[in-house]
Amino acid sequence: MTGDMTDQAAFDPEADRLREECGVFGIFGHPDAAAITALGLHALQHRGQEAAGIVSFDGKRFHSERRMGLVGDNFSRREVIDRLPGTMAVGHVRYSTTGETILRNVQPLFAELNAGGFAVGHNGNLTNGLTLRRQLVRDGAMMQSTTDTEVILHLVAKSSRNRFVDRFIDGLRQLEGAYAFVGMTNKKLVGARDPLGIRPLVLGMLDGCPILASETCALDIIGAKYVRDVENGEVLVFDEDGAHTHKPFPLTAPRPCIFEYIYFARPDSIVGGRAVYDVRKGMGAELAREAPASADVVIPVPDSGVPAAIGYSQASGIPYELGIIRNHYVGRTFIEPTQHIRQLGVRLKHSANRAVVNGKRIVLVDDSIVRGTTSTKIVQMMREAGAKEVHFRISSPPITHPDYYGIDTPERDKLLAATHDLESMRQLIGADSLAFLSVPGIYRAMGVGERDPVRPQFTDHCFTGDYPTGLTDRTAQDASPRQLSLLAEAS
Repeated sequence: MTGDMTDQAAFDPEADRLREECGVFGIFGHPDAAAITALGLHALQHRGQEAAGIVSFDGKRFHSERRMGLVGDNFSRREVIDRLPGTMAVGHVRYSTTGETILRNVQPLFAELNAGGFAVGHNGNLTNGLTLRRQLVRDGAMMQSTTDTEVILHLVAKSSRNRFVDRFIDGLRQLEGAYAFVGMTNKKLVGARDPLGIRPLVLGMLDGCPILASETCALDIIGAKYVRDVENGEVLVFDEDGAHTHKPFPLTAPRPCIFEYIYFARPDSIVGGRAVYDVRKGMGAELAREAPASADVVIPVPDSGVPAAIGYSQASGIPYELGIIRNHYVGRTFIEPTQHIRQLGVRLKHSANRAVVNGKRIVLVDDSIVRGTTSTKIVQMMREAGAKEVHFRISSPPITHPDYYGIDTPERDKLLAATHDLESMRQLIGADSLAFLSVPGIYRAMGVGERDPVRPQFTDHCFTGDYPTGLTDRTAQDASPRQLSLLAEAS
């Protein structure tokens, strides 16, 4: 993803969204391991649409299929699954926040270590990944990718410990940031979650076989039973002797990423014991109480604004209608991005339902505003469809700080809420009124009451600037100013 982001946002509405992270999946001991992994990745496709990969082990050797594009375009054919034999498999869907979009960065990554093969997939971002990478290269490591995931392979390889799990933990102890790893050796399936539990990871069971996945929706698609969330700082290992849990980090309260609830997780997933759909409806209800509007109809910006709009409608008593229809079948690159197409870009994905909008005072509900380019065009579309008034409501607080934990966000000077006050944002977007859910409101919607100012219950730095870990790569004097963005190569 290169080039001028403003131009891209003008013709590609998705460029003005927060980018999903990645999704991981692993299964141990099942005769249909690769096929089940492919199905699990289908359910996690929303977490990354750039590439997908599966590595399996058949008792003698590892097999790898890594492809650019969607899971369904690459892993639906029987002949592909037949090239992935074995009873163990790990899989990954990717949206990169570090490294280029090229095949050598597609995960799971695989390496032959002294003790045998090791395949690993990663959801998250290491905030000291570039620093570690540079040190490893200075020490003689030969990097085969530009993704921070490769760092863990080298750290495991360098460890002097005897058991694989101890070598893996040695590597984890050197990492900073957010991660959920799912890995596989010739004997073990292993999962690990960062000490704060920023990135999600769940444990399930299918036919007595353990499964690790980013979300519960990946368990649902294959008929697996949800067992529990992997705990923050926990390392889980499965082998022929059963399950083994390790907790190598000091016990601390978890701080899961609040954006999993706002945007990233699928609405039908359960994250941290909370139904995502219900939480999003609750955010909409809180928003209605905090920022009421005199209007005739509540309209979601599809698809991300739908649950919050339902909650806003129910709490306010204003009818809910589908005033914007989304076209799910438009690709990103089939049209040359001429200036005319840039101006029409939002209409390729969203169309006004004039019968619902014309002559009405409307409340538009969306989950977030990043740069504001898409919001501006949506408001304009509503006015052209005959809306008398357009009141824009956002079911999360203003995004004022970039993310460094696996979400691709612009630098701070490109975030609309970081450079404009509420009134100037309203004027820029062209709405009659604009309001965001407050930080206390989002915590109320999460059911935890007030935000703990000393130890917040969630990772909410995009709204508060309160980063829960060190940011070594950002503060290093020799660091590239955009090293953790997708727009820069982590080399």
